[in-house]
Order: sequence, then C-alpha cells, then structure tokens
Amino acid sequence: MASDTFGMLNQFRNADLVKAGIEEIHRITTRNWALMEICGGQTHAILRSGLDELLPEKIELVHGPGCPVCVTPLEQIDKGLAIASMDNVIFTTFGDMMRVPGSTQDLFSIKASGGQVRIVYSPLDAVRIAQENPDKQVVFFAIGFETTVPVNAMSVIQARALGLKNYSVLVSQVCVPPAMHAILSSPMNRVQGFLAAGHVCSVMGFWEYPAISNLYRIPIVVTGFEPLDLVEGILMTVRQLEKGSHEVENAYRRYVTREGNIAAQEMIKTVFEPCDRGWRGIGLIPMSGLGLRKEFSEYNAETRFDVGEIKTKESEICIAGQILQGNKKPTDCPAFGTLCTQDHPLGATMVSSEGACAAYLRYGRTRTGISEKKNAS
Repeated sequence: MASDTFGMLNQFRNADLVKAGIEEIHRITTRNWALMEICGGQTHAILRSGLDELLPEKIELVHGPGCPVCVTPLEQIDKGLAIASMDNVIFTTFGDMMRVPGSTQDLFSIKASGGQVRIVYSPLDAVRIAQENPDKQVVFFAIGFETTVPVNAMSVIQARALGLKNYSVLVSQVCVPPAMHAILSSPMNRVQGFLAAGHVCSVMGFWEYPAISNLYRIPIVVTGFEPLDLVEGILMTVRQLEKGSHEVENAYRRYVTREGNIAAQEMIKTVFEPCDRGWRGIGLIPMSGLGLRKEFSEYNAETRFDVGEIKTKESEICIAGQILQGNKKPTDCPAFGTLCTQDHPLGATMVSSEGACAAYLRYGRTRTGISEKKNAS
C-alpha cells in the first residue's frame, strides 16, 4: 500500500508532465488573468515548487483567505488567551495557533509564564486529556474550514457519550462558499477564476459551487496540492477564461466527488449549525461560520467561562486583511521581512504554516527577488 501511494505521488510530481502542462498554459494564454487559489496549503505548494515563477507573466496568482489560522478573528484569539490563563484550565490547540498574536500576547507566552497550554494533533487527544484530568477544565480551540469540522464534531459527541463535564470547545469554524461570495461581490475584487480547495471539497463536495460560478460568471476548478494537480487546475481555469466560459470542473478526481463525504456532512449537521462569523482582517461575513447547536451548548467554552469584556487591538501597519482578500501581496506590506518576521509576527499570515506571508518569506519571494525576476525577463 505504501509503495502504491508513493508511486501515485511520484506521478503527480513528474517534472516532464509538469513541464508539458506549463508549456500548454504558455501556448494558450493571450490575455492577463488573475486566478485565486483559495487554500493557503496550495499557496505554499505553489511557491515551494516554483510554479508561480514558471507561469506566463500574464497569469497572476492571487492568494486567498483559505488559511484557517489566519482568519480566526482576533476576538476569538483573545478569548482563548483569557481562558488559557485561568488556573483550572488545560487549553489545547493545534501547533499553528501557538505563535498567532492576540492583542497583547500569544499562547506561547502564556505557556512560558506557567499556563497549561498543550499542543494536540486531534481534538480526540483533548477528550483523552479531559478523561485523564477530571479536576481540570479542558478546552479545545476548534478552528478551521469544513475539513476539520467532522472530527471536532466527533470530539463533542464522544465527550457526551463518556459523560465528561470538563470538556468544551472554543469554536471558530468557517466555511468557504460564503467567503467566495464576499470576495466576488466586493467592489475591489480582482479575481477572474478560482482554484477551489481540494481537501475542503473532499468533505463537502462541490455541489454548492455551480450557483457561485453562474452568479458571478467565473470558472471554478477544484484543485489538489501536488505540482501536477496545481498545473492542471491552472490550465483548466485558463482554458475556460480564454474561451469565455464559466463552469465548475474537478481536477482532483482521485479524492473529490460532486456530493462529497455524506457521512462527514451528517456528522457536521448533528453538532453544528450555520452562523454569522467574523474573519480576521476581513470582518463579518453573514452565515459564514458554524456554531454549536443548542442541544450541545453545554460544550461551548464561550458560555462556560466568563472572560469579561474583550477589547481587541490589531497592528496598525499589518495588511493581512488585504492579503487574505487577494487585494495585495505580502511584498506590498512595508513591514514584510523587517518589522514583521516569523520570530516577531505582526499578523497571523506570517506565522501559520498556510499563511501567504510565511510562504513568501520561506521561499524567497522578497521584494528584491521579485524585482530581480522582472528585470531578468
């Protein structure tokens, strides 16, 4: 099984196939097009493999809001920091959240000062910690897009089945389609084609996307994460743009179906329901989030803990919100790589493993590097 998987991955990393796809994109491109890859994981994959530097100059890749850590609203982060500071709490989270700056501090600083903050790889680990520590309140920071919601829902169901009274979740779950509507309806919108997030669609399918494609007359292509996946997604999108069509296509057929994972969707519906949600740097997007249903309200950390009035304060120079909406690039920020680094981040896009600013810094897409590329061409 392992060798089969390795062989399949090698196929989607085949340099000759990628080169042929890039050459075809060059051949058919006649106009300037701005394509948005929604997922931050795709942004990192594109920059890691250098695909952005191989595309025609007429093709601009615009980076979207599909970084769950980056869009977690500052208010929720500050609530998490307040809860994590409490003496009787074990606060559990994914590692990406540890360095995300709140208004005045981050989870690492709370842990360093003696707070019980633990990194987990699954909310089910947090449930186990709650079982092992009945004298402590255990809180899991439930962030993410639709991909992470089923297992977060499962943790709540499991906690109820085990009769745990010391487990709760601080919820900041968000959904992709409402964000696409927000981007496309903005007067500042520059996006002409979408590369949809393959892992989200593996759960939710892409049955919601034709309505978006038809409303805004924009092509949407479900795309994976390997170099050949990304090249195929870009090629399919450009083909549509060049011939003036707007359809939803699936370039991630080995994992994604139109209907998605029905069992996972039912799990989500059992525990969560749609709600308004704020997005960091973007603002409120109506019905773009998921909140616990009333019957699971006892597991809601926001109601279990009194964290008082939350007053948030964003960095005055960070432009992460504009980057997440595709209006600016990390290199447009005057603080990029100087005042804002991974050691001293001003915004979540610099610390998350899916953040655009972190990708640009890690893979050398500095302001100097970009200007050198343009001069060389």
